[in-house]
Amino acid sequence: MKHLNKLFIAALMFAGVTSQAQDSNNPWAVSFGANAVDTKISASSPMEQQFSEYFNAQDHWNMIPSVSSLTVSRYVGDNFSFGLTGSVNKIKRMVDKVPGTLNTYAVTNPGDLNYYGADAVIKYSFQQMIKSKIIDPSVHVGGGYTFFGDASAGTVNGGLGLTFWLTEHVGLQFQTTYKHSFDDTRTPNVDVPTHVQHFAGLTFKFGGKDTDGDGIYDKDDACPETFGLKEFMGCPDTDGDKIADKDDACPETFGLAEFNGCPDTDGDGIVDNEDACPEVKGTKIMKGCPDADGDGVADKDDNCPEVKGPAANAGCPWPDTDGDGVADKDDQCPTVAGTVANNGCPEVSDEAIKKLNSYAKTILFNSGKSSFQKQTMPVLVAITAILKEYPSAKFSIEGHTDSDGTEEMNQMLSTSRAQAVQAYLIENGIDATRLSSTGFGEKYPIDSNKTSKGKANNRRVDVKLVN
Repeated sequence: MKHLNKLFIAALMFAGVTSQAQDSNNPWAVSFGANAVDTKISASSPMEQQFSEYFNAQDHWNMIPSVSSLTVSRYVGDNFSFGLTGSVNKIKRMVDKVPGTLNTYAVTNPGDLNYYGADAVIKYSFQQMIKSKIIDPSVHVGGGYTFFGDASAGTVNGGLGLTFWLTEHVGLQFQTTYKHSFDDTRTPNVDVPTHVQHFAGLTFKFGGKDTDGDGIYDKDDACPETFGLKEFMGCPDTDGDKIADKDDACPETFGLAEFNGCPDTDGDGIVDNEDACPEVKGTKIMKGCPDADGDGVADKDDNCPEVKGPAANAGCPWPDTDGDGVADKDDQCPTVAGTVANNGCPEVSDEAIKKLNSYAKTILFNSGKSSFQKQTMPVLVAITAILKEYPSAKFSIEGHTDSDGTEEMNQMLSTSRAQAVQAYLIENGIDATRLSSTGFGEKYPIDSNKTSKGKANNRRVDVKLVN
């Protein structure tokens, strides 16, 4: 018993408060300690007397001063465990009734009989029922085979136990087992008497696997290979946002549950890793960036964030230099106010065409030639000025002659005179692409060729607008 006491003291040094019975986490248990065999039994004596006598250690118990029992058990579920117990003892005290008396017992030495017991035990624990982490009462039944000196016999067993779990794995165990023998007599070395066996010792449970060492067994650990927290079934929460890393889309950044653990710094409902402007509140359509002027261009990309403008011009409105309502990029006359219908250019009025032709009819050429008379130069200047007022308009210069001379000569002369007017206009700033020239000879007279006045009217240049 001296050595057993030392083991008890060592176990107490490791005692804690978070203890629990043998269970599915630690299914295996080994118990060892001392046992005491009490041979006191009499069916004829009062029950209370029988019971009290079983615990009369001084007079009746047989013990040896060493570890004398060993139990190996395994949890099988639903608070049940199954075990095998082996025990040894020395029977020096045999209690039996004195012959010729009713309730008189005597203690005799039957001859230092060797005692060996091998028993199978099915135990039921009440610890979960009483919801205690330390106190673990139990009942057990079973059967075994006992060697009592030279005698041996099978027994049917039943009893009670009480374990105090000092730590999660170490407990102080007490157990009493009633072993009923079916031998009719109690003769030493001949019979195995019905008796009671008491056990006291330490029990150690083991077998639970905790790979990551986080105190949560692998079978209950959702992340068995990563150190974690009990509140997350053994999984870690690196950023401390109360969302386990395995469920956290941003495991290293503190975030919100509604965004699967990701942050939304500016509170615009768009997580930072999808927000193009994570520190400025914006809109979803702008990928989290603001659009102050509502032109569909985010402020960060908008060169004119407070004025609406197209994305093609970096959020700024297109310039309209002449203010005619047609943007310069679409305005064929960006510096001259025009109309939308004429692509930003001024439309040539009937009055302008009338004025052009009035001037054109006064263009005078040297006789039989395409060179201008000196007094015609102001007329050409006036025509040039009118054409410049309509920079996108296109015009056709048409030459005509009277009927004097051959038709071929008149055709050539009308053509060269129209070309002469065209050349002058180009030389004085009119875009060549806007002008064309044609000679019609004497084909289209506007007056009689029989009078001098009529011929003068037929010798003319017409300026026509080309649509």
